[in-house]
Amino acid sequence: MPVDHVNGVELYWERMGSGPRLLFCNGSGTTLRAVRPLLDLVAATFDLLAWDYRGLGNSVPLTGPYTMADLAADAVGLLEIAGWDICRVLGVSFGGMVAQELAVTRPERVERLAVACTAAGGDGGSSYPLQKLQELPFEERTAAQLKLADSRWDERWLEAHPADRALAEALTVTGQHQQDPAAAAAQKAQLEARARHDVWNRLDAITCPTLIGYGNYDGIAPAPNSTAIASRISGAELRGYEGGHLFLFQDPAALPEFEAFLQAPPRRRGNS
Repeated sequence: MPVDHVNGVELYWERMGSGPRLLFCNGSGTTLRAVRPLLDLVAATFDLLAWDYRGLGNSVPLTGPYTMADLAADAVGLLEIAGWDICRVLGVSFGGMVAQELAVTRPERVERLAVACTAAGGDGGSSYPLQKLQELPFEERTAAQLKLADSRWDERWLEAHPADRALAEALTVTGQHQQDPAAAAAQKAQLEARARHDVWNRLDAITCPTLIGYGNYDGIAPAPNSTAIASRISGAELRGYEGGHLFLFQDPAALPEFEAFLQAPPRRRGNS
């Protein structure tokens, strides 16, 4: 798959599967390689386009800071390369912020929007400030992040729930990879962009069908964040799931419901 010059940077992207066109916006500090199982599932029913954010994975290392608006512009640039004038968009966590920024700045490019475990920023509420954890020793930071990811996750819970333990271990491995200097620099830039994310006063620009999902035990992007987003988007669907920040993997109903929503026929512009 190609690395293309987009919006002043070189980005690695992939396109796979068949079906309705779907742009996938990944979580913070996460590469396409790390979420391959999810991409493979989604690509079974969608023509999926996904990319490694600036400085991460197979994209070229960072040359400086950036904003959420830059990432939305990156997404538009990739749509142009793919020849897509419009598509559905799925954004998870940090990717939900990117997806919102894209949808408020270029609403004509988004025909259906689904975001999971995310926040609008500003008066709509922000996700947990993960940058505050970066100064902690690795083991302390990992323990804090796991408890934020799912408030139930202590040793007793993980011992009794092997699937959750596997997710927790995967998060730990991702954190270990971020110890690489280039990955750490990319993560720092993401956290800085994330801290400035604020689409709260622009959410009414989103007129396409929208689904907002949250995990009942998520300490990173708690339920009130999603409730706030839904309150500002006309006709938005709000759904809670049995899980934490990774509810798409934890609740068996979550991913099928997101896919069904994104598979639905597009609504004609101007119709309710």
